[in-house]
Amino acid sequence: MIKAEETRKAQRSTARKRGATKRMARQLAKYSLEKKASNVIIMDLRGLTDITDFFVLCSADSDTQVKAIVDHIEEKMNQKKIKPWHIEGYESLRWVLMDYVDVVVHVFLKETREYYSLETLWGDAKIEVIEDKEES
Repeated sequence: MIKAEETRKAQRSTARKRGATKRMARQLAKYSLEKKASNVIIMDLRGLTDITDFFVLCSADSDTQVKAIVDHIEEKMNQKKIKPWHIEGYESLRWVLMDYVDVVVHVFLKETREYYSLETLWGDAKIEVIEDKEES
């Protein structure tokens, strides 16, 4: 009886975490849109890998815009007292990876995103397109 109750509590906790992680992915995607990122998507990797739960992918027209998007996301998350575990690629600004453990944000220059084509590499992932409601 006690074991079944512990299992139910763990399942409820996992469900809450999943919901919070998805909300975080959506919030990160929206932050990218605030700096005019394009082609913003969330890839659900749960069940496909243990690396992370979600990828957020977005594109920028220039290295200046890549920097603006990354800086904005980091600033907004710092306001929530959430710091990335790791940031990679900031020196070159062609592909910046922001690792928030359960959600990894990829900010690409358009041509770099096309070259690496993560959407194809993770073709089994469910994809949610995130659009700027003001422009739609």
